[in-house]
Amino acid sequence: MNIHVAMAAVLCLALAPLATHARDIPSVPQAGKAAHSEREATTDHSTLEALKGPFKNGPEVTKACLSCHNTAGHQVMKSIHWTWEAKNPAIDKTLGKKLVANNFCGSILSNESRCTNCHAGYGWTDKNFDFSNQENVDCLACHDTTGTYRKFSTNAGHPLYEDIDSFEPMEGPPGAKSFKAPDLTNIAQHVGPSGRSNCGNCHFNGGGGDAVKHGDLDSSLKNPPKELDVHMAKDGANMVCSDCHTFNSHQPSGSRYAATAKDPHGLDLPRNDHNQATCESCHSSSPHQQARLNMHTGKLACQTCHIPAFARGGVATKTLWDWSTAGKRDANGKPLFIKDDHGHLKYSAAKGDFAYGENVRPEYKWYNGVVHQLTFTDRIDDTKVLELNRVEGSAQDPNARIWPFKVMLGKQAYDTENKTLVVNHVYGDDDTSLWKNYDFSKSIQAGMDYAGLPYSGKFGFIETRMNWFITHMVAPKEKAVPCAECHMRGEQGRLAAITDLYLPGRDRNRWVDLFGTLAIAGAIGGSTVHGLIRILTRRRKENTQ
Repeated sequence: MNIHVAMAAVLCLALAPLATHARDIPSVPQAGKAAHSEREATTDHSTLEALKGPFKNGPEVTKACLSCHNTAGHQVMKSIHWTWEAKNPAIDKTLGKKLVANNFCGSILSNESRCTNCHAGYGWTDKNFDFSNQENVDCLACHDTTGTYRKFSTNAGHPLYEDIDSFEPMEGPPGAKSFKAPDLTNIAQHVGPSGRSNCGNCHFNGGGGDAVKHGDLDSSLKNPPKELDVHMAKDGANMVCSDCHTFNSHQPSGSRYAATAKDPHGLDLPRNDHNQATCESCHSSSPHQQARLNMHTGKLACQTCHIPAFARGGVATKTLWDWSTAGKRDANGKPLFIKDDHGHLKYSAAKGDFAYGENVRPEYKWYNGVVHQLTFTDRIDDTKVLELNRVEGSAQDPNARIWPFKVMLGKQAYDTENKTLVVNHVYGDDDTSLWKNYDFSKSIQAGMDYAGLPYSGKFGFIETRMNWFITHMVAPKEKAVPCAECHMRGEQGRLAAITDLYLPGRDRNRWVDLFGTLAIAGAIGGSTVHGLIRILTRRRKENTQ
């Protein structure tokens, strides 16, 4: 047996496998339980004169809400949910959905009416949207408690105001459905604190569908079993999103553009510091009773051990999106759409090829709090695979820890002369829309013209990667990642890609091998000598009797 394997085995026995340390982590933090008790309604909104209705549209509801909550609109308008912009001080860059590139639908620019169905407002149809009008704020999206409020996919953030008997999405696949308009008056009279469904209506459906984007956020978390998520399960902590992503004056904590890599404050959420959306805020920086387990927290994010896989709730997440193959038609000249054996759309004439995954093991990378997110003005290197949001970190970086990620694979259009990613005009009932005529040359030119960005007129496709932090779907403590899955040799080891540190059980080192060999030989020799001495001593006693 290799000395490192032997040492790793001894180390794991000393630490106890991570999968068996259920008793070592504190119980559900009281912050979440306290927050639930405070969610009991203090106002019966159905009795308020301002909400008697009837309401013809969303802005009318908002106007009624603001008659009492007279600062709420201005608070929302300062939030990232409204501006879709975020300042990242670590790289001195303004980011947000309006500016950054991704390898899903690309950009909201020129596609606003389709993309802003997840905006916290009404009527963002183009770049002339009035961000200063608080009556455009959508209160119901976050505060509906009936579960019946839905924005409509192509209505620029508005819900339906009349029933639709037949609607077929422009991007396919073929097949029309009917939709009912929500009862705005009833919903307005039954508003309350936000729940998982409110947040999930947008965040579970990022990228255009359930589980498409994040991997650890999908509809299975609306009412998950404890095996899927110990925090959100009713028989677990029964927490909602805002228990961790706390709000100050409608400003949410937590950001994928600059996620907290290592929380220096530790246990702070119960003490009313509502700025941290971290595990440490509730569990502290030393959550285990065993000191040796706590030694791991300096170099491992909590999620690395406690989320063994994502997309575990029975909903597949998208793992690849290849735009370069879009535009194919069948023998009759109609746009081609193909589903796999599970009913997933694996090819779309409007969007290209897809791949999916369930129970996916994350990829692991060092992360120190700095994300280098690309925008459409950044010059790129097209001689290699392009990382759209590279994360910083290394074993030598005191601020870095090993984090789990979903790495989304993509292939998307770029300007081959200017070396920039391009804005693609995909949605719209016009001749230049990709989903109307399947012509990249027209759709890219239209998108870049709309964005006011330089474009050479020449495009190609580049392979891209995008990192998505895995922080949800926390498994029960008994299901944490076992030691052996990291402390092992070969490509199957979870930390095989982390090569800048020495890992017992995985790595070889001549001097450590020698020391280990001497230690084991010494232990065996000492035991042998001790046994011989006891045998000789016993015989001597027998001879003297």
